[in-house]
Amino acid sequence: MIARRGLLAGAALLGAARAAGAGWEPSQRVPDPAVEVLDPAFAKYRIASATVERVATGLRWAEGPVWFGDMGALLFSDVVNDRILRWDEASNALTVFRKPSSYSNGNTRDRQGRLVTCQHKTRSVTRTEHDGSITTLLDQFDGKPLNSPNDVICHSDGAIWFTDPAFGPNPHESMAAPELPGNVYRIDPATGQASLAVAGVAGPNGLAFSPDESKLYVIEARAKPNRLIRVYDVVENGTKTANGRVFYDAGTGTPDGFRLDVDGNLWCGWGMSEAEDGVLILSPQAKPIGRIRLPERCANLCFGGLNRNLLLMTASHSVYALYVNTRGAGTC
Repeated sequence: MIARRGLLAGAALLGAARAAGAGWEPSQRVPDPAVEVLDPAFAKYRIASATVERVATGLRWAEGPVWFGDMGALLFSDVVNDRILRWDEASNALTVFRKPSSYSNGNTRDRQGRLVTCQHKTRSVTRTEHDGSITTLLDQFDGKPLNSPNDVICHSDGAIWFTDPAFGPNPHESMAAPELPGNVYRIDPATGQASLAVAGVAGPNGLAFSPDESKLYVIEARAKPNRLIRVYDVVENGTKTANGRVFYDAGTGTPDGFRLDVDGNLWCGWGMSEAEDGVLILSPQAKPIGRIRLPERCANLCFGGLNRNLLLMTASHSVYALYVNTRGAGTC
């Protein structure tokens, strides 16, 4: 019964998102009123002539965007449709990169330019090699299966960091009882061995490093009464974390995936109401400074384009794009 209620709730959310986005049209005004300055500090990041564009639609829970500059393309998960899609910036073409995708969610790119993916169905983190073959990087820890790897990033030392909540493998089957708590893991680039980076988080979801990689931010999606963004110091030569604390209390909002720009601002996918759907931008001091309003909940985002200043936002049924006057931090 619990699984069925979850499916019905998910279907209701998808239906609501579909209805919300059905009549959306790009703004004919500049600056775009959907890009809101909440604090003067955000004004310099808004490009007056840039408007929010919808570059893809017809999806069923878009997630896990990652930019491949050498291809001039965005790869992202269409979770419920069990596929990874590719959007080409130059042609605006949308094509299938992989189907089935084992209900992929989060994606990133490693230091060798390979796609790294969180797969719900196989409860694993995989890497797509340059020849197209798929290598399983991790599917268990301490002899127990992972829950449902959700989001993934890479450190400049080549290590893969990912969150592993118990959110369910895919929308069509029940998840086996989790054997591990919600954790954040680090996969060592030299040995391939996993270590515990952050233990016992209530529903760890999106994660990202500060520009200098001295801090790790993690969404605690099942914190009560509100979702939280937590921050940890990255210590011991980038291999462990310490001094975890609350960075931002989301209140009624639902932060999901996010990325940081070169100035250390957090660009966070947000929802779940008409008043909050879109992207909230937080300063390094945890102050809301800007908002990008979308007609659908934004699950995740990344920076792409030639100058890494094209913000690409995966929402419930669509992908939106907006040029901004800053660049994404890091290279993957």
